[in-house]
Amino acid sequence: MPTISMFYGILVSIYFEASEKHHAKHIHVRYSGHKASIAIDDGRVLAGALPVKQLKIVQAWIEIHQDELFADWDLAANGEQPFPVEPLR
Repeated sequence: MPTISMFYGILVSIYFEASEKHHAKHIHVRYSGHKASIAIDDGRVLAGALPVKQLKIVQAWIEIHQDELFADWDLAANGEQPFPVEPLR
């Protein structure tokens, strides 16, 4: 699972599997033992959970980098390596 960004202890990965149970374009987020799949289009949690503060940080980051995340999703869906995305600072 390629990590495309890391910030504030949050790791963001993106990958595509044809058998995914949710077909929305999404990222995978890990933070301190928590895991969640989050939709790129609107930041909703598709599976798992994050603490509220970290979820809001990730949702803001998604909004800033949405175009890059959609492009990375398309790369992953075509079996290509996604590009790193600038972390929050």
